[in-house]
Amino acid sequence: MGEHDENALWDRTNGMSERAANGRTIKAREPADIPADGLFFAYLAMLPLVAGALALFLLPDNWAFLTLNFTLLWGASILTFLSGVRRGVSFRQPGGPKVTQLAIMLFLFVTGFAAVLCVVWAYPLYSVALQLLGFLALAVLDPISARRGTAPLYFARLRPVQMLLPLVSLLVVGYWIWTSPFF
Repeated sequence: MGEHDENALWDRTNGMSERAANGRTIKAREPADIPADGLFFAYLAMLPLVAGALALFLLPDNWAFLTLNFTLLWGASILTFLSGVRRGVSFRQPGGPKVTQLAIMLFLFVTGFAAVLCVVWAYPLYSVALQLLGFLALAVLDPISARRGTAPLYFARLRPVQMLLPLVSLLVVGYWIWTSPFF
């Protein structure tokens, strides 16, 4: 069997043409409206931050340590997750990832990871500050990226409103830490 025949066999068994194995062109229409599942999961992911901020004031003091750590670790994990979202979007960018996409992805990842370290090393106020910076960056930069075509169009409408939840929640958490007798 020659080299061409082996490729033909591989192509048939994998359902790909030789051309597809070397690259492909994807044509897609991207709606500006926020998809229902995107809306659902976007706000669902923010609920633990809101619940954690409220719980710090409503639960007995013996729950404070767990509530604070869970809330801050959740926020940091969301930032690192959203860095992955940015990276995933960059893979479908015509011409390959843009420098701004990579920079935002790295910023979000480093900010989220540093926020985790701050929680682990018992610097919760620093974790709050880092997360505020990360979520504020998303509220400002994602709409700009959407208009430039380096993020989904619906991010322009979704992110500013969605990011209000972690921003307000983290301000409340920061206030609780600042005024708490535990820190």
